[in-house]
Amino acid sequence: MTDASLRLPAEWEPQAAVLIAWPHAGTDWADRLASVETTYLALAAAVTRFQRLIVVVANRVLRTHVESLLGDAGVDPARVRFVELAYDDTWLRDSGPITLSADDGHFQLTDFRFTGWGGKFGAAQDDALIAGLVDAGVFGHAAHKRIDWALEGGGIESDGAGTVLTTWRCLAQRHPEQSRAAMSAILRDSLHAERVLWLDHGYLEGDDTDAHIDTLARFAPDQRIVFQACADPADPHHDELQRMAGELAALRTRDGRPYQLYPLPWPQPILDQGRRLAASYANYLIVNGAVLVPAYGDSADDGAARIIGTAHPGREVVPVPCRPLIWQNGSLHCISMQLPAGLA
Repeated sequence: MTDASLRLPAEWEPQAAVLIAWPHAGTDWADRLASVETTYLALAAAVTRFQRLIVVVANRVLRTHVESLLGDAGVDPARVRFVELAYDDTWLRDSGPITLSADDGHFQLTDFRFTGWGGKFGAAQDDALIAGLVDAGVFGHAAHKRIDWALEGGGIESDGAGTVLTTWRCLAQRHPEQSRAAMSAILRDSLHAERVLWLDHGYLEGDDTDAHIDTLARFAPDQRIVFQACADPADPHHDELQRMAGELAALRTRDGRPYQLYPLPWPQPILDQGRRLAASYANYLIVNGAVLVPAYGDSADDGAARIIGTAHPGREVVPVPCRPLIWQNGSLHCISMQLPAGLA
């Protein structure tokens, strides 16, 4: 493997598996564990229709419990691998490996520092998760590269061809002492990207991540971008998301063309004891042959699924009930991390 051949694949490229960590009573899901397990079970059933699933569990007791749930749901056990490791929480988009692939079929597990979204939550076990998975032999002979710089997988989008999309709000919170130029250079170097595109606008109330890009705008094949829009002038998100839409319209592909934009409908506000929850349709997950889309029990669910399916032609669209997830301020993409084909 040569460093020069490494790149960050797009999510729609062939995958080996999806990695998740199962919620349990020792995580922040404890108060609503039964509810959130319905989402994890639906996700597991959906993923294993198309590819393998790697499930991190805290101990043997939890593994037995999850095996029983999956068995009752008819999930093929041959498509599920369990790994026993300690973890603080289950947001593996942010604590899992950002995998670079090389032309010769080798891989690099890029292990950035995970700080609990800028120190908001304890994260020592999650920061050690990738090393634990490597030690467990999950990734074969893939190289493991630790980078002492805070970055979460939900904070970046890759088109697989050298362009990375991110948000200033998030990375400026993580690295207030660094300039945009300095951070762009670090992203280009560590992710082997050719260019970094920044969004200055866009956020969701209730979002702990400081505007992760995967809650706002996503690359899709053939120079498309799918993004969360808001057409309700009375909603407090309206101005910011309108400004973000303008920024996206101004972006250009590497050959100087505008991206084809796919705005997603806006769900009605979802409140929990008066607190607005961060419901985004942009937080979908692509797997082999399908795209798994968040469903919130909202009238906009079907329209969002249709638009996402149009932006990802040739894939089955599978809704996954995600309302329980947004109680903890994330959604479907946030709890999962895809692994490129050949890795696991």
